[in-house]
Amino acid sequence: MLAALGTVVITSLSGVMMPGPMFTVTIAKSMKSPWAGVLVSLGHAVIEVPLILLVYFGLGHFFQNEIVKLVLSVAGGGMIVWMGVDLFRARRKLAKEGKDTSYNAFVAGILMSGLNPFFLVWWATVGSLLLMSFIDAVGTWGMPFFIIVHWLCDLVWLSLVSYTIYKTHRFWGEKVQEWIFIILSLALLYFGGQFIVKGIIDNYQIDTLSLILISAAFIWLLIETDYLLLKPLLRKNINKKLK
Repeated sequence: MLAALGTVVITSLSGVMMPGPMFTVTIAKSMKSPWAGVLVSLGHAVIEVPLILLVYFGLGHFFQNEIVKLVLSVAGGGMIVWMGVDLFRARRKLAKEGKDTSYNAFVAGILMSGLNPFFLVWWATVGSLLLMSFIDAVGTWGMPFFIIVHWLCDLVWLSLVSYTIYKTHRFWGEKVQEWIFIILSLALLYFGGQFIVKGIIDNYQIDTLSLILISAAFIWLLIETDYLLLKPLLRKNINKKLK
C-alpha cells in the first residue's frame, strides 16, 4: 500500500513540476493572485478526473489513435499559441495597470489541460499503467483515493508556486515584470508550436526546428517591445531633422 502510494506521489509530482503550459500560465496568473495555483489546479481537475475514469474503463486507447493525436496536437497547439500571443499583447497592462488577460486562472487550468495533447497521451500510456498498478495493489476501492492523492500533488505544488510568486513579484519592478510576461509568452509560443510540429511530424527529432521556432518567436517579441531601441532612435533622428 505505502509503496504504491509513494509511486503515485513521486510520479505525480514529477509530472506537475515539469515545465509546461500549465506551469507557465500559473506563474503568469500568480502575479495577480496568491490563489491562482488553486484555481489552475481546480480547472486542471475538471479535465483530469473524467480522463482518469475514461482510462480506467478502457477508453484510453482512443487518445493513441494517430488521427486523434494529430487533431489534438494541431488544435491544442494552435490555441496555446493564441494564448501566448494574448499574454504578450497584454504584457504592459499586466505589469503597469494590474489588469488581467481575457481568461481567468480556472479557465486557464481547463485549457492548458484539455488542449495539451501530450497530457492526454500521457494518461493513455504512462498514466494508465500507474493507475492500474495502484488498483492492483490496493483494490478497486482505491480509485477515489488515487484521484485525490494525485490531485493534491498538483494542488500543493501549484499553490506553493503561486504564493511565492505573488508575495515576491512586487519587488521586481515594472520592467522586470514585463520581461517575465514576455518570457512566459515565448514559452507558450514554444510549447504550442512544438505540439503542432510534433503532431504533424510524428516521432521525428525536431530539436533544430524547435530552436528555429523559438529563435524566430524571440526576435519577433524583441522587435515588438521597443527593447532593441529601434523606435527611440528613429524618433530622435526625426526630431533632429525637424529642428
